[in-house]
Amino acid sequence: MVLVVDIGNTNTVVGVYKEDELMGSWRMVTRSDKTSDEYGVFIMNLLIYSNIDHKEIDGAIVSSVVPNVMHSFENALKKYFNINPLIVGPGIKTGIMLSSDNPRQVGADRIVDIVAAYEQYGGPLIVIDFGTATTYDIVNEKGEFKYGVTSPGIQISADALWSRTAQLPKIEIKKPSSILAKNTITSMQAGLVYGYIGQVEYIVKKMKEEFGREDMKVIATGGLGRLISDETSVIDVYDSQLLLKGLKIIYDKNL
Repeated sequence: MVLVVDIGNTNTVVGVYKEDELMGSWRMVTRSDKTSDEYGVFIMNLLIYSNIDHKEIDGAIVSSVVPNVMHSFENALKKYFNINPLIVGPGIKTGIMLSSDNPRQVGADRIVDIVAAYEQYGGPLIVIDFGTATTYDIVNEKGEFKYGVTSPGIQISADALWSRTAQLPKIEIKKPSSILAKNTITSMQAGLVYGYIGQVEYIVKKMKEEFGREDMKVIATGGLGRLISDETSVIDVYDSQLLLKGLKIIYDKNL
């Protein structure tokens, strides 16, 4: 079995694959001050809770956009699983050509998303990841990544709204029943959700227009992506496990 791990700015997602079947996945808050023992024990307990024998884990792959976490996390896998994990980065086989101005600046999570989407749907396509930041990436029919857009994530936008205004409260991010809000809470929710839907629709429209391909599929993933994808027709597929699928695909390519 293979342990697949994505370390993001806000959350770390851990999954276990047995061949091509995802046996389970879990999410924890990313913290740079955790020790290797804390990470190791946490993962071991997740496996025990899910009736997965840790002794059957014989490989691991990690993508990370948080360098400060990597030392502890790698040591956890070595200490508790006796595994030297494969790290998504320069030199790894992905099947995708990075043709942007500076390929080394492309986040590992974006690469993994692109790999999974391209392997499943081909190109050209747009991959949207609703994470801490929301990213929009274009892959052409040859599997080349050239163009990307990065915007503040929904949660960042919400945090800025209530932290920078004295009288606005912290709210749950959800779509109100109408954009015609009658109180402060629903007016904030309307602005956040409907505003974000509008952003997504405009960016996708503009990317297709400038790329010259109106027929591109749009694949979405990430935390609050379901909320947005359910409310717009510009997203063709929402896949909550896209990152984990991409990690497994890359792992298999590097055996």
